[in-house]
Amino acid sequence: MKATLKFLANLDGPLVYIPSKGGGDETEHGGNFTLREVNIHDGRQEKLSSDLDVEGFILAPQHTAVDDFYDNAQINSTYHDEVKALLMETTGATRIDIFDDTRRSSSVTIQRDRNIRETAAVVHNDYTARSGVKRLRDHFADDPEAAEKLLQRRFAIVNVWRSIAGPIHNHSLVMCDATTVKPDDLVSMERRAEERAGELQIALHDSAQRWYYFPEMQMDEALLFKTFDSATDGRTRFTIHSAFEDPNAAVDAAARESIETRCLVFF
Repeated sequence: MKATLKFLANLDGPLVYIPSKGGGDETEHGGNFTLREVNIHDGRQEKLSSDLDVEGFILAPQHTAVDDFYDNAQINSTYHDEVKALLMETTGATRIDIFDDTRRSSSVTIQRDRNIRETAAVVHNDYTARSGVKRLRDHFADDPEAAEKLLQRRFAIVNVWRSIAGPIHNHSLVMCDATTVKPDDLVSMERRAEERAGELQIALHDSAQRWYYFPEMQMDEALLFKTFDSATDGRTRFTIHSAFEDPNAAVDAAARESIETRCLVFF
């Protein structure tokens, strides 16, 4: 399938990302961007197995006991334990700290009604080599000694992404096989939010990049992808991704509703 993704066009001008707050507003992307048509492969057919340390993503089956993903009490009391169990089983980690849950929808009406954010509009990765370390320090701002001790261990940041309102029919998450991404494809960009300053990566297009999605994702499936790894031994450290509009989706397809849970994963 061919679909259009939004990439950084060039390095001209200041690069600034100002994230949306939710409720129908939009993220601002300072810089020059371009739309490029790419081949998007069906991961269910062409990527039957993958590895967080290689491709950068994994599709995992997981039943959830949560019946309302807009109920923060259920997220905190039930879903976080499910996410931690899944990551420990999948990665062999010995400690998981969850620091963020972000709900999104492709429907502006749902965004406004639920006060949630829009789907991702550009190809990006959430952290850089520098901001991944900063994110750990920020999380442990009240205990800097603990942060410095944890920085002596290998750690990663992994996102756990899930549908929260039935199957995903459009605006699916699309992942780039990290083994097909060159270092020069990734460009650091300032992330300027009210609560925190940081950096993320945006991507230049390259014909060698190979893109995958998992059609009709269900609520009992989770897509895990690595956005940072402190290890510099050759394993995958970053995974670029975006949402995309499926040209084959029905005009009246239900809006995507999803949650992504960001986790510090310690080894």
